[in-house]
This record gives sequence, structure tokens and C-alpha cells, in this order.
Amino acid sequence: MIIYLATREEFLQHVREQRIEEEVRERYIAVTGHKVAENEFRSWKNSLQCVGNVLQFDAIPRELGVAIEYRIHNTAKRIDLLLSGQNTSGAPAAVIVELKQWETVEPTELDGVVRTFLGKGPRETTHPSYQAMSYGALLRGFNKAVVEHDIALQPCAYLHNCTDGSGITDIRYRPYLQQAPVFLRHDNAAMAAFLRRCLEKGDRGRTIERIRDGKAKPSQQLADAVERMLKGNTEFVLIDEQKVVFEKALALSRRLREGRHCVLLVQGGPGTGKSVVALNLLARLLGMGLNARYVSKNAAPRAVYRAKLTGSLQKGEYDNLFSGSACFVGCPEGFYDALIVDESHRLMTKTIYDKE
Repeated sequence: MIIYLATREEFLQHVREQRIEEEVRERYIAVTGHKVAENEFRSWKNSLQCVGNVLQFDAIPRELGVAIEYRIHNTAKRIDLLLSGQNTSGAPAAVIVELKQWETVEPTELDGVVRTFLGKGPRETTHPSYQAMSYGALLRGFNKAVVEHDIALQPCAYLHNCTDGSGITDIRYRPYLQQAPVFLRHDNAAMAAFLRRCLEKGDRGRTIERIRDGKAKPSQQLADAVERMLKGNTEFVLIDEQKVVFEKALALSRRLREGRHCVLLVQGGPGTGKSVVALNLLARLLGMGLNARYVSKNAAPRAVYRAKLTGSLQKGEYDNLFSGSACFVGCPEGFYDALIVDESHRLMTKTIYDKE
């Protein structure tokens, strides 16, 4: 879902007329049917005017595609700004821009985590470079159009109110900054030059439309990486009843191609190997080309399973394999091929907000 899609010239016209935030609000209401919270409206007003200060540079292609508030398929993740065109090789390309209104940022000892003022006080939150990078990994791993059309994705972050970059660019964040550079308040010219290197020609948003319309399906590269992680690791070898349950689940999954709905309930106390079965099953289903996810009400088991994959994949690549139930709200029937649900009896028919 995309709230606003236009060319660079159309976007700048809305900025010059000082109605870009109104335009986005009108389109938001038209697309979602919901009102816009006042704080989000103010965020658009502040951030998008600053984006206009970058895109007004003559080096930026006139036909550049500009998308605002792109929600990644069946997740709660939203890309603030997505720009599209062609790179120097003539291939379709897009730049993911994470917008932040932060004025000050402090480093922390946690990997990929910073501290800044959010809401009523300072809080730890994800580094914007990591955030933008993870969105790129999410699209490469789960958007079929990105793989089929070989769309080059480049993440970055724009902190348009921040003048002191010592915290956000601390050396401990170098691995993320190298993949997704950060631009501050006085870096408009540098950011414009960066965008010009990534997007040499405009495409009137055609690449963004491909991403928007791309089917959500795990890539073969992601499936292969998960399977490699399991192979040869004794921790994940199936034994006794685990093997039986695993094979029963696979037998049921083969019926999916016949359009049948199947449910397999697995019971077992702590230490019986349910997580081993779940990870093996997830890996095999992905390898079969099925759109599979692991679902649980609580974040704790999802974090444990993610930790088991860290030897093979970067965080952003596997995060979306594990989710809460909130991301399925409004999901069309048949969108997913298979769901592996932990403690299914605890899932609720209604949910307000999944904190993760």
C-alpha cells in the first residue's frame, strides 16, 4: 500500500504550494478510510518540506518517482520515503529513506540501538541506518518483483533537524552506516549528490509500482540460507517423535497445492523439541517455494528463534519470518501458504497493537 505516489516535479509543486502535507492527508483518508492523527500530520509537514529542500537540486532527475508511506506487504513496517529511477547501469533502482525529526542522538552499548527523545523522554530505539537497511533486506527477501526485475535497493537515513552527528555516526555503528549512510540538517547537497549517484534517470515511479504490486513471497536465496543453517547442525537434528511430527506436517503441506486447508495440532511440554520441529518445518516449507511464517502472540519465543539464525543471516533478512498476529489484520484469504503457530490457544481474534 502506498499513500502518495508522484514524480519529483509533482512533489516539488506540492511543496512550493505549501500543501504537501494536506495532499498526503487527503490521499491517506482516501486509501485507508481513517483519519490522520495530528502528530503524524505535523510529522509530514516538517519532514516533507525538508525533503523538498533536497529534491530541488538540479542534479536530481525530473522524472524521479516519489512515494510516501509505503507499507511493506502484510507487515506493520512503513517506509517513510521511497525514490525510484534507473541507476548508472540502466537497471531499475530505488532508494529507501528513513526520515527522523530527532535533534539529538546518543550512542548506546546495544548493537544497532541509539538513545533519543521520543514521546515524553529519552528512549532506546533502532538506529535509523539499521532500520532502513532492514527494510531493504525485507524487500529483497520477501518481494518477488524486486528479485524478478533485479531492482537495486539503496537505504539511507535523513535526520533533517539534527546538527550534531557525533552520536548517530559513532564508530560502533560503522557496519550499518556503510550500508545506509546518514544525512543531517546541513547535508542537503551531499544527500542530493548521493541520490544522483543511485538514480541517474527518472522512471515516473514505475519501479515503485512494481514493488507495490510485487507478490509477497520469500526469495529462494533466503530459503537456501535458512536451510544451510540447519544442515549439519546437531542442534536441529530431528529425533524420534520429532521426525514423525515433521513428516506429518510435510504430508499435509503437499495438499496445499490442491487448494485444501489443513490443520495439524502438536502437543508437547517444555523440552520436547517443538522449536526444533518448527524451525526445520519453516526451512523446508520455504525451500518448497511456499510463503510460510512463524507466528506467536508473545515476542519472547520469536526472539529465541531469530537468535538461532544469526550465524547464517543478517538480522533484517530473517526478521519477517517471525511475526505476531497483528500483521495479519486485513490480510486477504490465501495470501500465506502455511503458518506455524506457537501456542495457538493464546491467539486472540482481535488485537489492538503488537508491540514488536
